[in-house]
Amino acid sequence: MAEGAAVSDAGSSFMDPLKGLLLTYFMPETCYDEFFLNFNFLDVPCLKIVLSKGLGIGIILGSVMVKLPQILKLIGAKSAEGLSFKSVLLELLAITGTMAYSIANKFPFSAWGEALFLMLQTVTIGFLIQHYGGRTKGGLLFLVVYFPLLILLLSPITPMSVVTAMQASNMPAIIIGRLIQVASNFSNGHTGQLSAISVFLLFAGSLARIFTSLQETGDSLMALTYVISSTCNGIIAMQVLYYWNSSPELKKKKKKKKE
Repeated sequence: MAEGAAVSDAGSSFMDPLKGLLLTYFMPETCYDEFFLNFNFLDVPCLKIVLSKGLGIGIILGSVMVKLPQILKLIGAKSAEGLSFKSVLLELLAITGTMAYSIANKFPFSAWGEALFLMLQTVTIGFLIQHYGGRTKGGLLFLVVYFPLLILLLSPITPMSVVTAMQASNMPAIIIGRLIQVASNFSNGHTGQLSAISVFLLFAGSLARIFTSLQETGDSLMALTYVISSTCNGIIAMQVLYYWNSSPELKKKKKKKKE
């Protein structure tokens, strides 16, 4: 006991060289003291904080490339068959709303950072859908309109009530957007150029975000958005598995045989 008190009084730990990093990204100082000075590694509140921070950072790092397989698949195939531009627009609306709402409420970056990278990748996918659909001018117009609107939305000029309303609209936007994609998959009898890797990563990320949003922001609106997003992403993930052996090429071959 006396030795433990001496260690605590000295306030030093074998983890001190990493203290700055740990306090910045993973835990408050009270949890650092609990873990590395008192050696209480079973403190539940601190474990929740560390788990949430770790998941948040993991989601952000994963989001840097989560839609890259989808982008590469579109470029490789030079086709956007099976992808709905309307669905992408609604997804972009939801991502933008989450990002604007989080910034306006000064939530920690670990609670929403993936929205920034998802936004950039979703914009790229939206442009590629237009480009490979023979509507390159429409794709360029989409870029020219979106980014100035984004800057306006993130500026202090936009009232908080507008940002909150946009976040609330995320739920119907996500549901409608995903249902459009689900209906497109069902109608086509395949998932086209939809990337299975991207779909499963998005599903896993949205599930993890339910916990991190409750833990780091305490915002029920954010958490509910991720619950709905997880449900919708799960439906599309099940379709990817169901149509795993189906493809546009196989569908065309079957049609030719019937003819």
